[in-house]
Amino acid sequence: MSYPGDAGTLPRMQAAPHRRPVLTSELEAARTTPHTHYEVAVLIPCYNEALTIGSVVRGFREALPYARIYVFDNNSKDDTARIAAEAGAIVRHETLQGKGNVVRRMFRDVEADLYVMVDGDGTYDPRTAVEMIALAISGPCDLVNGVRVTEKGKPAYRAGHQLGNALLTGVVKFLFGDRIEDMLSGYKVFSRRYVKSFPSLSKGFEIETELTVHALELKMPIAHLRTLYGGRPKGSHSKLNTYRDGRIILLYILDLFRQERPLLFFTLISFILAVAALGISVPLAMTYFQTGLVPRFPTLFVAISMLLLACISFTSGLILDTITRGRRETKMMNYLRIPAVRGE
Repeated sequence: MSYPGDAGTLPRMQAAPHRRPVLTSELEAARTTPHTHYEVAVLIPCYNEALTIGSVVRGFREALPYARIYVFDNNSKDDTARIAAEAGAIVRHETLQGKGNVVRRMFRDVEADLYVMVDGDGTYDPRTAVEMIALAISGPCDLVNGVRVTEKGKPAYRAGHQLGNALLTGVVKFLFGDRIEDMLSGYKVFSRRYVKSFPSLSKGFEIETELTVHALELKMPIAHLRTLYGGRPKGSHSKLNTYRDGRIILLYILDLFRQERPLLFFTLISFILAVAALGISVPLAMTYFQTGLVPRFPTLFVAISMLLLACISFTSGLILDTITRGRRETKMMNYLRIPAVRGE
């Protein structure tokens, strides 16, 4: 058994045929196998979670005794860092405020083969991590996403959050591919290949969107696992603002759409401009054919300008699509340089 601060490891296991999920008993048996090992790191981004962080750390120490548990404190004003250290976590600090900044720091600084990322609010079941790790190994999968489910009749998070999550997840599925569920879940397992190829750029809660789109754009193997989601204890409050952060995430999704699908994005703009230009030019054309005159030159100039902008927009989309393709190929090459998670 490893203790916090040691290089916690999980022995490799034979990948099952046809991607059959590895049973928990098989995972426990694999831990006794000598020789080759996996290193597992639990990453917990935290901001003012003194009420829950101790139980979260202890829960993951019990569920994953072979893992190193890191708590990255993001300028907490309470005793989050002290309580986490007393519970046995390796505590580090990120002074740039925002979950995206914390995730970037975690992925940059921590070395492991498999990474379990979970919120420090005590709403996720640590025992599910065993099955998520097993699924990541047996796939192998670069991303295993914990899909939140609640006990019947016990809503764990506000209706506004549920609606916003469904809406934002639906937008991402429509724009980037229908291979993701519960995009805003804070419980995920990543491979080293994923973590070390992830060019994190976001600052706040939009990091969940960036994590998802990165996996979808590089066609990474993704799996989902249902996990029980509980409510926060009394006195603990969510850091997510339903309307403010929902608006920020939606705008970020649209920005990612512009970056990753420039041809489609600018073609849509071109189409809208062209339709509008044709719409305002039809009366001009009818008047011209009836009288041979064009009495409204300003309207004509506007229509011509809109058509020119439509052409420029479409051309920009073509050029940017070529650049994006080259950028995606570079990201794919960086991704492929890192060994995949494999059993022996």
